[in-house]
Amino acid sequence: MHKAGFVNIVGKPNAGKSTLLNQLMGEKLAIVTQKAQTTRHRIFGIYNEEDLQIVFSDTPGVLDPKYGLQEKMMDFVKDSLQDADVFLFIVDVTDKSEPSEFLIEKLNKIPVPVLLLLNKVDQTDQAGLEKLVEEWHARIPKAEILPISALNAFNTDIILPKLKSMLPESPAYYDKDQYTDKPERFFVNEAIREKILLNYDKEIPYSVEVVTEQFKEKEGIIFIDSIIYVERDTQKGIIIGHKGEAIKKVGTEARLDLEKFFSKKIHLNLFVKVKKDWRKNDRDLKNFGYR
Repeated sequence: MHKAGFVNIVGKPNAGKSTLLNQLMGEKLAIVTQKAQTTRHRIFGIYNEEDLQIVFSDTPGVLDPKYGLQEKMMDFVKDSLQDADVFLFIVDVTDKSEPSEFLIEKLNKIPVPVLLLLNKVDQTDQAGLEKLVEEWHARIPKAEILPISALNAFNTDIILPKLKSMLPESPAYYDKDQYTDKPERFFVNEAIREKILLNYDKEIPYSVEVVTEQFKEKEGIIFIDSIIYVERDTQKGIIIGHKGEAIKKVGTEARLDLEKFFSKKIHLNLFVKVKKDWRKNDRDLKNFGYR
């Protein structure tokens, strides 16, 4: 008997969705930083065993959109709420803000199982955890609740067997040697964007989009040309930095990650261009893959 299905990972920004995806896949597919709104796209991670295929879907964090890019990100979230066999709903136990009523309402209405993961439990005590379990059981009565730490791999080994028991009998949806739906250039773009999120402050990381124009392998070396788009000339200067030192640091860090990801030597060229107010322009957003 072969089981297969779609498991969609949802939650608020910074809840640990991408960290969990990487943990379950045993591979770094999604970029991870401490900054909110790190994930912009919906990413499939395809987990395979001989008698099992789980298509994980990592999504942007649920937020109240303020401009075009965030609206497109929320469209990815809404899509993910329509096509799952099981939901992994991640809650950050350290988050003191109000829970997402949008997600709670949706998950209560959708007639599929919900595994509610209370993440970062290493940062709370037993009494606090028991109180959270009670509160979330009242909010989503059908959910099975599991305390975890995605970062420290606490209780994450329980998740795959639980999902296997919840999924329907089905043939595989993808080839068994496929582990994601995204092309190679997507991971190049994300590796570069992750380094920008880690190396720059304030609005700069959120004003950046990365496009890889060349990805060509020759004699065991992958030659990559990528463009970093910003919204204003002042941002271009900040990205480049004094004597190009800032962008050189981003390039070096991204190259090292990409060499590990592709298991090949990488030659990476970075360029910076201005595309004014691209986050609010429908045509630019479509060209960047935000349909």
